[in-house]
Amino acid sequence: MTNRVLYLLGCAAPPVLDMADIIRTAQGEGWEVCLGLTPTAARWLEARLPELEELTGRPVRSQHRLPGEVDPWPFADVAVVAPATFNVINQWALGITDKFIVGFAAEAIGKGIPLVAMPCVNRALASHPQFEQSVATLRGAGVRVLYGEGGFVPNEPGMGRPAAYPWKAALSEADRIVSSRS
Repeated sequence: MTNRVLYLLGCAAPPVLDMADIIRTAQGEGWEVCLGLTPTAARWLEARLPELEELTGRPVRSQHRLPGEVDPWPFADVAVVAPATFNVINQWALGITDKFIVGFAAEAIGKGIPLVAMPCVNRALASHPQFEQSVATLRGAGVRVLYGEGGFVPNEPGMGRPAAYPWKAALSEADRIVSSRS
């Protein structure tokens, strides 16, 4: 039996620092994990990138491929964009694809690859009118956005709780989506 393939696409928010543990958890649940990061998240995890590549058995990607380069990852059964920052949620909804993970996620909508997004924003950023519009746009495009009850609930600025980030909800939703398709 082949493993199900999960693209885990992380942004520069404090929960990304727990990525090795999340990968191990996902692997324990039968996922083959491919890790993509925003350039800033890759910088945050720079010293750990060799460990993360060894853990996944695949290169960690933070840049678009060059023309003609072969994709080093197998086809995704599902992609989880988490933690998803204010910037990435808005760029994705608006179709601004300068970052590899945003470009992948935007194109995945059209390819029919199931997508789960779980924001990680503080209450001040979440109150910006564009954020709610972006969440609604992504939901309208079929992305399962775990925001609010049962997903991520924003904290006050400066009061983040990275250890309480609901990773389990994102992995469970990915599992539910893939299981319902088989």
